[in-house]
Amino acid sequence: MQYADAVTAFLAHLEQVRRLSASTVRAYRTDLTDLGHIVGQIDVAEIDLEALREWLWRATQRGDARSTLARRAAAARSFFGWARETELIAVDPSLRLVTPKKAKTLPVIASQEGMRSLLEQQRDLAASGDPIALRDHAALELLYGGGMRVSELCGMDVDDVDLHRRTARVLGKGAKERVVPFGTPAADAVGAYLTRARPALQARAETSTPALLLGARGARLGPRTVYGLVARLLGPVVGAETVGPHALRHSAATHLLDGGADLRAVQEILGHASLGTTQIYTHVSAERLTSTYRLAHPRA
Repeated sequence: MQYADAVTAFLAHLEQVRRLSASTVRAYRTDLTDLGHIVGQIDVAEIDLEALREWLWRATQRGDARSTLARRAAAARSFFGWARETELIAVDPSLRLVTPKKAKTLPVIASQEGMRSLLEQQRDLAASGDPIALRDHAALELLYGGGMRVSELCGMDVDDVDLHRRTARVLGKGAKERVVPFGTPAADAVGAYLTRARPALQARAETSTPALLLGARGARLGPRTVYGLVARLLGPVVGAETVGPHALRHSAATHLLDGGADLRAVQEILGHASLGTTQIYTHVSAERLTSTYRLAHPRA
């Protein structure tokens, strides 16, 4: 099978069988298309280790970050692993592909006091009754209070939220559904939004939608709007020019662990498939403790 045809079949497998998100499939397509510029239109079975090394070497020469190289190598391994399983190739050339490890960086975390101040300011703005302010307050409370991803937030419908039990049903990575708890402040913010803001926003739309959070024109709220909101409000809190909704998820996880939550419980709340992914937040907590110790202890 020609390489391009194999890539098309592989991407269909990711969408239909593994049910990966559209953004993840798009990233695979980008990386494998880039490889196609190196190998050309040849049979997928003719691609060898040297071709893969050439591909990554060229990426290095144009200044791609180590994280990009690692991601591309992972995409190649996934593709050729699938090709081997489907018997398109007899030997997997990616098994011996070596790439530099990604630099370990701790996620951006807001302090508990910083988050408290931000959410209180947004609550005061929402008290004016402005529909957008009410919606933004609800979105921020859910992102931080539930530790959810922005795609999960934007994908929720009205029926997915139970204000009595203070839980939300979200659809995570790999189309895996889970129930996320949230606190009283988030429940109050969502309740106020549903009563005082959503009907006004819904009235601006030509057709109705079951979406929980609505944009200014009454359609389902998009991730780009949430990114803009978080960047504008959270950036000054954490001292970063570029910050997105995931920083609220990082902050929620860290604050849960700081408060004594069990690591496995945090894993379930966040919807991590691997406990190893959740463990990064234990390092964040340790860094914070060390920093506090060095500032406060006379023998530090």
